[in-house]
Amino acid sequence: MIRDESDERLVASAREGDERALDLLIRRHHATAFRLALGIVRDEDLAADVAQDAFVKMVRALDRFRGDARFRTWLLTIVSNEAKGALRKKNRRRESSFDESVPVADSAPALDDQVVARTEGERLRRELRRLPQKQRLAVELRLDEGLGFREIGELIGSSEGAARVNYHHGVKKLRMWMSEVER
Repeated sequence: MIRDESDERLVASAREGDERALDLLIRRHHATAFRLALGIVRDEDLAADVAQDAFVKMVRALDRFRGDARFRTWLLTIVSNEAKGALRKKNRRRESSFDESVPVADSAPALDDQVVARTEGERLRRELRRLPQKQRLAVELRLDEGLGFREIGELIGSSEGAARVNYHHGVKKLRMWMSEVER
């Protein structure tokens, strides 16, 4: 069954022209790519464009994927590079985003619980925005995507050890800020 195939097998099938395999690779990694782009560009519309552009580049470069890194790491590197490029373009145009909110999923059944969860989630996202970019990305990639520190380091342009340090400093700051009385 194609859905149970590893990324490596799907890449091999996609290289041979299997459109279902390519479609599954894109669907499998789209949410992660979007979240990474959003973490960098801080604009949902731009993040969607970045993710789409990254997948177009991925499809065009699939034959050049050597397999030195995991497929997901390779793809997220493309996304990261695309997002950084989009951010540079955006900063050159001196545009600013007025809406930097990140939607928070509601899973609590009671209205009071939903309000508390949404408020805490919004506060956490607000506090995350205060972190320096490498710390913020390290925390988001570790917690949201479950990436290892080696992969995080590759994506943020640092060593595995530096990624680990960025993550721990970021979490430490978040804990301190979240324990403060609501501002």
